[in-house]
Amino acid sequence: MTYTSTASATFTVAGWDEATEVDIDGTGTTRGETYWPHRGITRASVRYTYRGEIEGSSTVCYVFAYAGKGAPILGLEHFTGSIGGHDGSCVFRHTGSHGATTVTAHLEVVPGMGTGGLQGLRGEADLTIAGEAPDGYPFELSYDLS
Repeated sequence: MTYTSTASATFTVAGWDEATEVDIDGTGTTRGETYWPHRGITRASVRYTYRGEIEGSSTVCYVFAYAGKGAPILGLEHFTGSIGGHDGSCVFRHTGSHGATTVTAHLEVVPGMGTGGLQGLRGEADLTIAGEAPDGYPFELSYDLS
């Protein structure tokens, strides 16, 4: 789809809490207090902070299906702040995959979930993350406001 506007930003992870829902084989990896099954389903509550033409914060509910070397990702993100100078909130739907060293995802604005100046927001973004980025990960949303 073609959109008339874009907004660029960086986002950082402000918090991550992941827990196992299903452990298929009873084997996995533990780092700190978190356990990831080699094959299974986890859910994560994640907080992001955005800076740039997208300014604000969000909470995401992710579901991961770990299958050995990768994991499909599904998520819903509630964002509050401003996009291109328009204040309000919206919801993004995430679909993607988590590999050993990279994450790829496609984000779409969920219609009918916007408030304030983001009430008529439509848009999408593609995201690729490789490695750690303490200063933030780049993010560009293509969008329209009606």
